[in-house]
Amino acid sequence: MDFLESIIRIPLEQLPFWLVTILIAFTVHEFAHAYFANKFGDPTARLLGRMTLNPAVHFDLFGIILLVIAGFGWARPVPVNRENFSRPRLMGVIVSAVGPISNLLLGILGSLIYAALFATGVMDSISNERLLQAIYWFFGIFIQLNFFLFLFNLLPLPPLDGYRIVEDLAPRPIRGRLQQYEQWGMFIFLLILFIPGLRAYTITPLYNWADQMTLGFYRFFAVIFGL
Repeated sequence: MDFLESIIRIPLEQLPFWLVTILIAFTVHEFAHAYFANKFGDPTARLLGRMTLNPAVHFDLFGIILLVIAGFGWARPVPVNRENFSRPRLMGVIVSAVGPISNLLLGILGSLIYAALFATGVMDSISNERLLQAIYWFFGIFIQLNFFLFLFNLLPLPPLDGYRIVEDLAPRPIRGRLQQYEQWGMFIFLLILFIPGLRAYTITPLYNWADQMTLGFYRFFAVIFGL
């Protein structure tokens, strides 16, 4: 147990709530990519069975392991053939952006439900302390992690969506140069993982911003519900 705690960033008692959140967040994220790509005329993901809410087809084992031990990770990227789009660059940007946006919406939805549980008196009616603690942990993790994934996936590093957005917006000559450096994306993430100084200026601020978003949206809905 001590060994596991030494390598896993997440407290072990909270690990089940993280895994459930990852299950939902990654699946909805990748489904959003596949759905909009198909809607815009590219059936690649659908034909490969990726336009589904089945979590098993979206998971990238290394990305999930990184998320558990390092606090950041990713799912299997949905294949998108932009040549099938009538407006490849514009539709490519939209298809890339809907993934992070789906996590933003999940975080907002979680904030709404969490505030509603207090507003309707559900939380006050629960006398079981372990159940209360589980609810606190689940919503805290679900909301914060989805906001974090929204921010994290906008980083302009391959294989993240932020990189794909920059790639689609960039002029063709620059796009060609960017593609030459895609192979270094994983190396950059490993540097962030093993060099605390890099993490302090990349991943840690994203978690801090996700915390601020969590608090901000809860306060917003608390005001709406008159809490």
